[in-house]
Amino acid sequence: MLTYRRTLATPALVAAALITAACSPGTDGGTGGRTAAPGTALAAVDTLTVKGRAPKTGYDRDAFGRGWVDVDRNGCGTREDILKRDLTGVRYTDGHCKVASGTLASDPYTGTAVPYVRGRSKVDIDHVVALSDAWQKGAQQWNAETRRRFANDPLNLLAVDAATNRRKSDGDAATWLPPNGAYRCAYVARQVAVKKKYGVWVTEGERDAMKRVLNDCPQQKLP
Repeated sequence: MLTYRRTLATPALVAAALITAACSPGTDGGTGGRTAAPGTALAAVDTLTVKGRAPKTGYDRDAFGRGWVDVDRNGCGTREDILKRDLTGVRYTDGHCKVASGTLASDPYTGTAVPYVRGRSKVDIDHVVALSDAWQKGAQQWNAETRRRFANDPLNLLAVDAATNRRKSDGDAATWLPPNGAYRCAYVARQVAVKKKYGVWVTEGERDAMKRVLNDCPQQKLP
């Protein structure tokens, strides 16, 4: 005769099971079911449309306008405006617009100081949300003026270390994050802000990657 023995769950076993369940990844991007505080970047992630990446067919940098334009009509192109905003010790070739030299005192992507000398620059102006990434997530449906504004929006632009920027290429949060871990929350929050502003969608993997980063800084605000 076979004898069956019932095993009663002790309080300790129940507690362990609950902890394991809480720490296990779910379908919520790693939030553990917590509700993000209103006004935070983490909460804003849930306002983004989630869709698959469209083909890159037809993408061309010129679809976003040729070169840098003077969007704020201050007489200077957007590139010069961002250099003036992000560099220290700025000197000009013309006394007003064209930045001759300066220093990116703390590159957001690496945390290091990067010198800028016009014509021999180690500094890039990066589109935080890459143009080709945006193209595959809605921008190909925009009119030319919207794409031009997107490409020249200071919210989407940062002066950064050129070599690191080239390695980023057109990666999104699921495929690339800054080596400087201290900047990742601010970086992802800026991506969320840009995508929310322009209605650029995210993939499921990208959304989950954004949440994983922002879960470490749940009070991070949108820039």
